[in-house]
Amino acid sequence: MTGRSKIAPMITISAASGLVLLAAVVFFLSWDLAGAGGVGGLALAAGVFGWRPSGPAEPRQADNADGAAPGPTPSDLFEIIHALDIAAIVLDAERKIAVFNRHAADLFPSIAAGAPVGLATRNPDLMVSIDRSITEGRSETAEFTERMLQGRRFIVTSTPLSGPRLLLQFRDTSEQERLAQLRADFIANASHELRTPLASIKGFIETLLGPARNDEAARTRFLGIMATQAQRMNRILDDLLSLSRIEMRAHLRPEGPVDMNDLIAQVIRGLEPLAQQADIALTFTPLPAAGLVRGDRDELEQVMQNLIHNAIKYGRPSGTVTVTIRERVRGGGKRGALEVAVTDDGPGIAPEHLPRLTERFYRVDTARSREQGGTGLGLAIVKHILNRHRGELDITSEIGRGSRFAVVLETMAT
Repeated sequence: MTGRSKIAPMITISAASGLVLLAAVVFFLSWDLAGAGGVGGLALAAGVFGWRPSGPAEPRQADNADGAAPGPTPSDLFEIIHALDIAAIVLDAERKIAVFNRHAADLFPSIAAGAPVGLATRNPDLMVSIDRSITEGRSETAEFTERMLQGRRFIVTSTPLSGPRLLLQFRDTSEQERLAQLRADFIANASHELRTPLASIKGFIETLLGPARNDEAARTRFLGIMATQAQRMNRILDDLLSLSRIEMRAHLRPEGPVDMNDLIAQVIRGLEPLAQQADIALTFTPLPAAGLVRGDRDELEQVMQNLIHNAIKYGRPSGTVTVTIRERVRGGGKRGALEVAVTDDGPGIAPEHLPRLTERFYRVDTARSREQGGTGLGLAIVKHILNRHRGELDITSEIGRGSRFAVVLETMAT
């Protein structure tokens, strides 16, 4: 049978100083009764007479006359509020702002100590939550959209404190909701992209098993279409897997040197047959010396292949695609960089489409993109690769005058 026992403090006292210590303790205890503070007296006695506790300390007793545990001082409260990593505001008994931290100041520029809470936000849902928390003496949670802050979404917890005071904690959920919406859109788009070729293949199979069972010409034509749709699904799955692999390594910055002169020349050699088929002149102007950047060669090759391939597919028939490299600076001129630009003389892209080109499955011309074999994921892959490389993608375009996609990467010392 086991149990739990309390061990009382044991005091080790030398025989020679026992009587003197006893007299000192009686003296300081008497002093405490007189209001001078017994704890300080005992500490002084310990220093003078050389005794120490040899067991666990007794729990600290309440200093209040009513036996309640002492609450935090204004200084303690100030430090606690400023240590929080979210926006926090403390209201006093008159519902005026007593304390706020830097996150709250960043969130509400007009906030000020001593001002009513309505100066920071007048959201009615929050005001109702504050009233209920004060009236009922318990924590309340409100969720609302702050229109004055570009529609940002918040969850605010109101917690009563002694005083009486009220602690408001603002948790910004805007980014979480945006990511959740992006995830939902991605799943819906991916399902749609795969459902279309699947429905096509299923319809042709049913036709071949039924009315066209003995139709040789129909069978040949339908099998060709089915093969095209299967290839399209395969490209979508390949791009999705590629995007997933890139995102899994997003926090690992590549360090290996890559010669962009050599890499681009290799990509162009691989795309020359496609350019010739489209009657497009493909030109490349390299740097006079090796253009070394920090990066993963396979991923940067995927970036350049995607951009040059897009320029060939969507550029002007019998037009020109130009690839150039030039040196430039980043970070206020403190770091060297290379800019690789892919320029075409095609129809151009309308300004309203430019901010969304790197979204997954976003297409300027859906029918033409699918006809050209596009998956709508190419520029999203480019964006994620460049994010991993701490690079930049600059897109400029003008209707009727073509488009320019420029990649900026940090160089390595040769």
